[in-house]
Amino acid sequence: MKKLAILPTLLTLGNAVCGFAALAFASKIDLTDSATDIYFAWSAWLILGAMVFDSLDGYVARLSKTASDFGGELDSLCDAISFGVAPAFLLLRLGREWESTMVRQAIAVIAVLYMACAILRLARFNVENSPDPASHKRFKGLPSPAAAGCIATLCLLRGGFDTSLTFLDPEPVRTWATALAPLGALLVALLMVSRVPYPRLDKPLLRGRRALKPVVPVLLLLILVIFTREFSLFLLFWGYTLSMPLRFVIVKALRHPQPASQPGLHDSLPR
Repeated sequence: MKKLAILPTLLTLGNAVCGFAALAFASKIDLTDSATDIYFAWSAWLILGAMVFDSLDGYVARLSKTASDFGGELDSLCDAISFGVAPAFLLLRLGREWESTMVRQAIAVIAVLYMACAILRLARFNVENSPDPASHKRFKGLPSPAAAGCIATLCLLRGGFDTSLTFLDPEPVRTWATALAPLGALLVALLMVSRVPYPRLDKPLLRGRRALKPVVPVLLLLILVIFTREFSLFLLFWGYTLSMPLRFVIVKALRHPQPASQPGLHDSLPR
């Protein structure tokens, strides 16, 4: 069992390695050289790769019965690098494309806020995480990997968008992604520290016999990603991120407060 415990730890560290490599590639971006734009895409793909390691380490730990508090703390530390620091640094690199100094400073503030919210989100998860399996069906607030995926997919559109969709012109898409990134990062930062419930999507895929049920939808999604690549990933991450707050607002609006009951004749009679 001790030997088996090494594998989940290595998978968790693989998460951190991907985050560190994303930072290294992002540091090579030179806005005066368009050839380095591809590093936006490489950094984004590495953040997405960190998500794969993040999903596998917990599953392997539960499968080998080697889950521990140490593994949980190590996972959060690695998540802080891959889903907190790396996306914030990418946002800073995107912000350098703006000519206005004031806009650059505002984007720097948003990047710091994003990183702080991601760390707070991870700390809150560690404190509120319960061993009860029923409590693991939903997250409170946007998960940090999903928030990082939102930033990463914008960087994919910025640096590696070469779509086979003939109705989309790459240049306007890249400009649009750069303009959307600061506001998008601010939104996902606030959603991370919110109380909006988000369903867990990895649980149904990694549950023994029940894991066969979502096989067809997952295969369809994979085919969609293969043929539309960056654009489909953008839709998947942002669709998940925005659908839950929208649902939360609609459900709350439909729940009209019950009117207070009027005292009747029988209530006014002495007893």
